[in-house]
Amino acid sequence: MSIHPIGVAVPSARGANAPPRALDVERVRADFPILGREVHGQPLIYFDNAATTQKPQAVLDALMHYYSNDNANIHRAVHLLSEQATRAYEEARHKVCRFLGAAAPQEIIFVRGATEGINLVAHSWGRANLHAGDEIILSAMEHHSNIVPWQMLCEQTGAVLRVVPISDDGEFLLDEYEKLLSDRTRLVAVVYVSNSLGTITPVRRIIELAHARGALVLLDGAQAAPHLPMDVQELDCDFFVMSGHKVYGPTGIGVLYGKAPLLERMPPYQGGGDMIKSVTFAKTTYADLPNKFEAGTPHIAGAIGLGAALDYLESIGRERIALHEEMLLRYATEQMSELRGVRIIGNAPHKAAVISFVVDDPPMAALDIGTKLDLEGIAVRTGHHCCQPVMDRFGIPGTTRLSFALYNTTAEIDVFLDVLRGLIADADRKRTGSVSEGPFSVAYAADSFSPASDIEPVYPRAAADSPQAAAQELIEEFELFDDWVDRYQYLLERGEEIPPLPEAFRTEANRVRGCQSTVYLWARKKPGTTDVIEFLADSDAELVRGLIALLERLFSGQRAEDILAFDVEGFFARLGLDQHLTLGRRNGLAAMVQRIRHFAATLTDRKE
Repeated sequence: MSIHPIGVAVPSARGANAPPRALDVERVRADFPILGREVHGQPLIYFDNAATTQKPQAVLDALMHYYSNDNANIHRAVHLLSEQATRAYEEARHKVCRFLGAAAPQEIIFVRGATEGINLVAHSWGRANLHAGDEIILSAMEHHSNIVPWQMLCEQTGAVLRVVPISDDGEFLLDEYEKLLSDRTRLVAVVYVSNSLGTITPVRRIIELAHARGALVLLDGAQAAPHLPMDVQELDCDFFVMSGHKVYGPTGIGVLYGKAPLLERMPPYQGGGDMIKSVTFAKTTYADLPNKFEAGTPHIAGAIGLGAALDYLESIGRERIALHEEMLLRYATEQMSELRGVRIIGNAPHKAAVISFVVDDPPMAALDIGTKLDLEGIAVRTGHHCCQPVMDRFGIPGTTRLSFALYNTTAEIDVFLDVLRGLIADADRKRTGSVSEGPFSVAYAADSFSPASDIEPVYPRAAADSPQAAAQELIEEFELFDDWVDRYQYLLERGEEIPPLPEAFRTEANRVRGCQSTVYLWARKKPGTTDVIEFLADSDAELVRGLIALLERLFSGQRAEDILAFDVEGFFARLGLDQHLTLGRRNGLAAMVQRIRHFAATLTDRKE
């Protein structure tokens, strides 16, 4: 064995002193058809690999071959197609077994992904083994999928969650972990590699300490499997989960590894076909491993595609991939550390190929950074990354995240850095400028921005006779633009026209929850009226400010009944926002609308 620079033991296939050959990245890139496409007229630079990886031609070919030549249900027929499909499916299980270093293929359970694998353990092992007062230990950097199932289980069983804190650098604090371990600890469920910070946790020591207390350990390996050589027997973890789409395989397929004695004692997770030996109305006996946990028709093509993906990774060499990605991480970290105003979130000494960052000076919302990078063909992830407790730990709403893969290059990182420098420079220029005027502008007295000012801010007046009339005007304006890039720029310009919200209104009571950026909204009944609503709002994200401008034009100065009667979802669909805003952004927009509608309902005695 040799020690990888990021602290992971890996096998040395070419001798103890012989370094692996450098990765031929251009040859690797040629294996991924999607990398040849353009996005918004620019060559695609894909830095969103922690969310999902792109697929090599070998995986695409395997899927097409199955559907074109072998498509049949497995385990349930004697005809040739079924035999071929069954053979390919079970061969994929053997490939996963070798990839993870499991003792036997029976320990490999195919599931939809890491999330379902965790839920399977929580429902099957957890319900059968946990009781009131038992404890489950998680870390503060867990993905929601390794938090919520255990919370649900604790609610059902009376068990208690304990959380290991992390340092300011995003390190797992082993000393604090040791303090939490007790005779009540039944399970430790921790991430191997953090998807939001890139931290590699000290899993060997975590497992040793847990086992010394008689507790089991589940590793969330969704981010570890693509980047680090793996041997679950050497790690001695009890459960391990991974997702196929994170290791260049199809979506909708994943793996739960469990030690055979544990899996054998666990009751089935779901009932149905293929997980039984016999069924009568009096009694059902269950199949042996692994079938006991694979009820119904599985994702046959997904398993076969996953097998092809693992073959592809093995053909390149996992140590070579790990070294290449570590080089990318080191290069990007060094370059970004020199950028003024950029702060990397998560600086643990042992990291995988993930960089999360914020721009503090000038302040830039992650949403705006990600959207503007996309316009340059650069795909990144923004928001809380399904790790809200991590964002709370660092006191931020979200980050922009780069995540690298075997096909990324330093040249791509250089392009990203150039674009980011330009975005920061543009934001600096805007910060020194003044609020522009346009059709959305509202008049604020200059000193009304002070919390201590006695001058009442001027609220946006009604833009039309009704929300429907205002909506029609907006639809006609949007139809002037041919594509999302132009509409996006239009929204940014409208957002620039709304003045900053006075500090007196930036209170927790006015904070709109459900938005991945910071949003404040204050609504009031217009003085001298019984049911006319006026409101002010603001956000740290330019795009959200543009959406606020739309809402002001729709609703501010309108009667409560008209607001409640307006089909806002249909309106956003007409504008195409439902196609171009992520679910998280749509949820944030919906939260703002709900706040306005709730206030309107209070003026009409209607429930909303």
